[in-house]
This record gives sequence, structure tokens and C-alpha cells, in this order.
Amino acid sequence: MKAYSVGLRPKIVDALLRHRMSREKAARTYGVGATSVKRYVVVTQKNVSLALGKAPGKERNLGENGIRLLEEDLHARPSVSHERRAEFLHRFLGIRLSRSTTCWAIRRMDYTRIKIGGCK
Repeated sequence: MKAYSVGLRPKIVDALLRHRMSREKAARTYGVGATSVKRYVVVTQKNVSLALGKAPGKERNLGENGIRLLEEDLHARPSVSHERRAEFLHRFLGIRLSRSTTCWAIRRMDYTRIKIGGCK
């Protein structure tokens, strides 16, 4: 689900505090969820910004150093398989990556590999 715009959030809080609108009415008026209205009020009371925050989630296995190393390896050895690249990263960084994670990281870097000898 997409987050509500940053410009809409202060308007909702303003309607609640200045115009004494109920949370339910503010939710209906602005077309947002009642839970979001409650959250905006709590955030405002804690003097925290209503700006968009980073979404929660699992930290990536491959950090900046790993991405840099992978990029250098792609340029140095363009025809190496994803399994071999995962072994290479494990040897240098101590991080075990699956073939699919390695493939995903390469795809995120917009690197395209030229296949030699047909498709697999």
C-alpha cells in the first residue's frame, strides 16, 4: 500500500487540533484510514516529523563493500557464473549468498551479461 502524501499529513493533524474534528470524521473527510490518523496524532505529540520514513524490513546481506567488490568482479571476469561469484564473495567477505541473491544483486546494478554459446 502506498503511503499518504507528506502534504496531506499536516492537514489532517491541523483539522484535529485546530478545528476540533474527531478522528473518524477526519479519516472520512481526507479519505485515509482511522489508524493512520491516530498514528499522525501520536507522532505529532512526540514532536517527530510527519515526513515519510524508511520502510521496515530485513537488512541486505550484501552491503556497499560487497556491491563494489561484485561490480569490480563483473568487469574483471564477465563470463563467470552466479555460483562462482557467490563463492568469490564468500571468500573475500565471509558472506554466504545464494545463486538467486547474487543474481538479484547483479540485476539491481543494471548489468547485462552477454551469453556465449546459446541459452541455458
